[in-house]
Amino acid sequence: MRQSVLEIAKELSLALIETGNVPPEDMQDTLQRTHATLTALKAQEAAGTTIPVSDAPLVNWRKSITKYAITCLACGQTFKQLSRRHLQEHGLDGRSYRATYGIPRTQSLAAKTTTARRREIAQETRLWEKTPTFRKGHERVREEETAPEEARAASEAAKASAVAAPAPAKRARKTTRKKRSEG
Repeated sequence: MRQSVLEIAKELSLALIETGNVPPEDMQDTLQRTHATLTALKAQEAAGTTIPVSDAPLVNWRKSITKYAITCLACGQTFKQLSRRHLQEHGLDGRSYRATYGIPRTQSLAAKTTTARRREIAQETRLWEKTPTFRKGHERVREEETAPEEARAASEAAKASAVAAPAPAKRARKTTRKKRSEG
């Protein structure tokens, strides 16, 4: 018994969702595109002609970036982020991938939650404050602020060392006083 084009499209779409290649939110869109492609292939087979394959992306880049996943427009796999290693499998890098699919340079190639979490971490750690130039500037300020304090601390240390020398003699006297009072 032969399956209808709609049944085949439904099975293919469900298989894509089960393998994680398509998010469940895009099920209807995937089903429609699969059905249209199968119908075109069936018409092509009946006519005996070939339809030229276009280089247009299968998915709009805006739809490829969802809350929890990003779909690679080159192969259709889903990830939390598109890594450099994955893009190299397609002979691309981040810049050429964005250029090929019309993605703006400022758009992150990661899921929205991943991007938001990275933004939070950056705000918490404030790494831009830990750069060498930032440290040098703050060291100069600290030196200027602490220079008078260091001079004061050094003079107090000198006074303390001068006062600390007679301390053992005083202790000896106290011990002798105790002995005299005991005896």
